[in-house]
This record gives sequence, structure tokens and C-alpha cells, in this order.
Amino acid sequence: MFSLKKIILGLLVISIQHVSLADPINGAGSSAAQPLYTKWATAYAQKTGLDVAYEAIGSSAGIKKIKGKLIDFGASDVALTADDLQQSQMIQFPSAISGVVPVVNLIGIKPGELKLNGETLAGIFSHQITKWNDAAIAALNPGLTLPKAAIIVVTRVDGSGTTYNFSDYLSRVSPDWKTRFGCNFLIKWPTETQQVKGSSGIVALIKQTPNTISYIDYNYVVQEKLSYVQLQNADGNFVTPKPANFESALNHSTWKTQANFNEMLTDKAGPTSWPITMGTFIIMPKVTQNNSKTIAALKFFSWGFMQGDHYVNSLDFVHLPDSIQAKIFKQMTSITDTFGNHLNWSPM
Repeated sequence: MFSLKKIILGLLVISIQHVSLADPINGAGSSAAQPLYTKWATAYAQKTGLDVAYEAIGSSAGIKKIKGKLIDFGASDVALTADDLQQSQMIQFPSAISGVVPVVNLIGIKPGELKLNGETLAGIFSHQITKWNDAAIAALNPGLTLPKAAIIVVTRVDGSGTTYNFSDYLSRVSPDWKTRFGCNFLIKWPTETQQVKGSSGIVALIKQTPNTISYIDYNYVVQEKLSYVQLQNADGNFVTPKPANFESALNHSTWKTQANFNEMLTDKAGPTSWPITMGTFIIMPKVTQNNSKTIAALKFFSWGFMQGDHYVNSLDFVHLPDSIQAKIFKQMTSITDTFGNHLNWSPM
């Protein structure tokens, strides 16, 4: 299997050009991926002088903006379907792997002490389980002193890829959830739910409000020191959220063997697999109306893959294996201009 790095070394016929100063590249979408793209952008600007502006507006809004050709790239924590890609004339590729993590603020309970399974988690977010000392929670946590307080559920109000992955998982493990709420970027939550905008809104409310539970991307759990929950996975084991367990879920998917990345990474087999693992994706037009800006964006992401892996790891994402990066590079080089010509560019 050829790696992206080997493929790039073979492109000797294409001269490597220095990125010239130009208008900023503009991207928008996933708030979960914001720390990664912001870090890449800062380092890339220092190296090349080219600015990359990224707005965390949620996956749903990012998809809408790139389809409307209002930005140079969209970012989503959910892959578009093959039909959607065809109809909208877009390409997509993953940039990193992460996980959605249930987080709580419970006085006297340390991070990772509380254990939940899928059915119980669905019961909490559907407001069927309303007290922290409910029998269903207590049965999973013998010996743990649970508060008698009401559970305060906090969710996203904006269209969110994190919400999509979270609700996809609940739909897989709870038939009742699938029937009543389903899976989407926006969920019609029970009226008792407190709803906030963006990952930053989740962080702020969880930190200041005892007896709360919510869901958020793993990198925020680490950076903001939030209290996470252990989840029971498809193999029946209680596991903690960490990069090695996200990678286990990836390894039990078809991403390395199939031509596309449409498969969800939730509820995968594997003794250590985290049950709400997710990819985060870049979406770009298949045919560009602006060659120079598209080339600049492609160079930026190729730099991220080639020279930015240490930022991926330091921000608590999982970098993509070389075999997957090689498939990504094929996607990137498939973009054409309005005359059907492939763009003349070389990776950074």
C-alpha cells in the first residue's frame, strides 16, 4: 500500500511552488474541528504568509455555505452521502478522527467513575430517566453514591455534526430513541432540555451548573478538563474515551479498504472501541470557479497531512493512517477547473 508521502515523492514532474501572498482562504463548519483547523492555520500562516480564516458555525451551516459557494471549503463531522456528493458536485475527505463524549458535572464523582450504557444514555436524553439516583443508573454503578437531584440535560440548539453522531449512536442502541427522535443535525429535544449554541456553549453551561449532562467532542473534554463518562461498547466492555480507542473503532470499519469514507464509526466492534467515534471532513467543489484559491486550500490541507500530524495528536485527535491519506490525495487531485482540466498544483 502506497502512503501519501510516497506518492508525493513520486511527483517529481511537478515543480514545487512557494505559496504567494493572496486573499485569505475561507472555511466554515464544524465547531468540534475548530481547534485543529485554527492551529493548522496559525502555523501555516507563519510558514507561508497565507491566512486561512475558519468560522465555527456548526456542520449543518458549513455544508449549506459550501454548497452555496460562499466559502472555499466546508467542514462537517458527518460525511455527505454518495448521492448528495453527486447532486451537489462536491468531493470530501476526512482530516482527523475524534469521538463524542458524554460529560457530566456531579459533585463528588470523579472523571470516568460514572458508567452508562446506550439504553440508559438514551433514556436520560429522552427525559425518561430524570433523576441521577434512578434504578437504571444505580444498577450500572454499584458502590457509587449518586445524587438524588434531577438530571439537567444540555444539548446543542444549532445544526451540529456532533449531535448527528451522538443521535446516530443512540438510534443504533435504542429502538425507542430511533422511533421518537431519530438521527439528524438538529433534534427536537424534550421541552425540559436546556439548549445552547456551539461547543463553547456546552463547556460554559456544564462547568457552571451542577447535576448536568451533555455531549461534546473529545478534544474539548481534555482541553477544558471536563468530567467524562465510561460507556459500554458493542463488545459489552466499559471503555474510556481516548485516541487509542477511537483508532480501534476506525480499524473495525471499512475506511481502509473501501473507496469512500461514508461509513459511520459509531457502535463498532472491538474490545476497546469507543462507541461514539467520528471522523471530521472537508468538503470542496468538484469543479472550481477559482483556481488559485482552490489550489491554495489544497496546499493548506496537504501541508496539514504532511507536516501537521503533531498538531493533530497534541490536540487530542487521531491522525489518519498513510493508507487513508493516500486515498485522500486521490480525492484532492480529482478537482478540475471549469474546462475539465485537473489543477496544476503540488503538495506542501
